[in-house]
Amino acid sequence: MNSTISVRLPEKIAKDLSEVATETERSKSFHIQKAIELYLEYFADLQIAWDRWMDKSDELIPADELRKKIGI
Repeated sequence: MNSTISVRLPEKIAKDLSEVATETERSKSFHIQKAIELYLEYFADLQIAWDRWMDKSDELIPADELRKKIGI
């Protein structure tokens, strides 16, 4: 099921969005949906990282040790 949401965009972003939609032959709605999906994935990852950082019972591994463990 889809929902309709209205947003106000600054003129520059609206213009850029229109140009991308034209160049890709995709709708502005398609690009807005993909952008929101990416943002929500990024936000979820950031929230997990923050929660782990704040969890004092979760052991922190130094970057060099992690690299050694995974062989890079």
